[in-house]
Amino acid sequence: MDLLNTLVEKGLRRESPTRGEALAVLATSDDELLDVVAAAGKVRRQWFGRRVKLNYLVNLKSGLCPEDCSYCSQRLGSEAGILKYTWLKPDEASRAAAAGVAGGAKRVCLVASGRGPTDRDVERVGRTIEAIKEGNEGVEVCACLGLLSDGQAERLREAGADAYNHNLNTSEGTYGQITSTHTYADRVDTVRKAHSAGLSACSGLIAGMGESDEDLVDVVYALRELDSDSVPVNFLIPFEGTPLAKEWNLTPQRCLRILAMVRFVCPDVEVRIAGGREVHLRSMQPLALHIANSIFLGDYLTSEGQAGQTDLDMIADAGFEVEGAGTTTLPKHRADALAAAGGGCGTAASGCGPADGATADDAATGGCGGHAGAGGGCGPCGGHTPPEAPAPNEARTDLVAVRRRGAGTDLAPNA
Repeated sequence: MDLLNTLVEKGLRRESPTRGEALAVLATSDDELLDVVAAAGKVRRQWFGRRVKLNYLVNLKSGLCPEDCSYCSQRLGSEAGILKYTWLKPDEASRAAAAGVAGGAKRVCLVASGRGPTDRDVERVGRTIEAIKEGNEGVEVCACLGLLSDGQAERLREAGADAYNHNLNTSEGTYGQITSTHTYADRVDTVRKAHSAGLSACSGLIAGMGESDEDLVDVVYALRELDSDSVPVNFLIPFEGTPLAKEWNLTPQRCLRILAMVRFVCPDVEVRIAGGREVHLRSMQPLALHIANSIFLGDYLTSEGQAGQTDLDMIADAGFEVEGAGTTTLPKHRADALAAAGGGCGTAASGCGPADGATADDAATGGCGGHAGAGGGCGPCGGHTPPEAPAPNEARTDLVAVRRRGAGTDLAPNA
């Protein structure tokens, strides 16, 4: 297929595809899907080999957010039944982080709900970063606290943060349809503040909110222009009690095409499969590892993922290996550029940002926890009348159920 050959050649040269080529990836047929995955896999292997970076999320403060992001279960006015708690103490966060590191996570992502941190919050998170690094040698820490004010990124960097996550989520043209309490420009400004402070910039998107192919391409090109080291790709988890609760628009095939398009546009950055992968990719998650080189381990901000051991088994069974703490995540040219800018991420134990899927107001995006047996959703059981066969490319909502993290417990950290 001439399109895929062209995209591979450009990806190996770190050259951007045209918008038309990016859109064509999203328009490929199911018959072409394995060819698309194989082509994106060639680019992935060129820059990242067969390594998979594991990231672990610690939710420092959950719920009660004053922002109105339509996708978020922590939003203002949300009726979702989620855990709500104020700031974890540094020692509590450090213990939660240690569980992730013990499972193989190389990066810990510290997330807090809210519009953005106060200076006192930055000091609090700084103490938490110090506690985590003191107890977990070589671990990377990414902060995800919302919109930053002047000087806050520098203070986080001084406290030991390696990266900062703040997702663009969707295109500038449609941003106002999902959030009214802040703007797309506000988000861009925060990513630039983090970059200027020498933090590794992590910024990504949420797919499945009803956006068009053009919207997806627009936001991915914007992320390339911002020069994010890490691009988390989140798939909307339609939480009951939020305005997007009925937006079941994704299929596994659609998710794979989106990941491939991101890889072609951003060939040499860390592409992370973030929130919603278990819900929407389901049994096709191993195929996604041929495109993306990074995942979250375990649970997300307010929903459960699959068990951490299941993730590790999946990586091994697919022929990949967990990236070690002493390995540089980013390709040498990106790691060198980050080091020259004063960043600590991308050098000896590098990589970038969470969220990935996890910004302070991105509950639909993700981090992780370590509940043993926090398996995915549920499907039809024996003795039930089987569902009608879906139309081709139709989302299968009967196959999954959104499981709330810690439902019915007073559990605060992912542990």
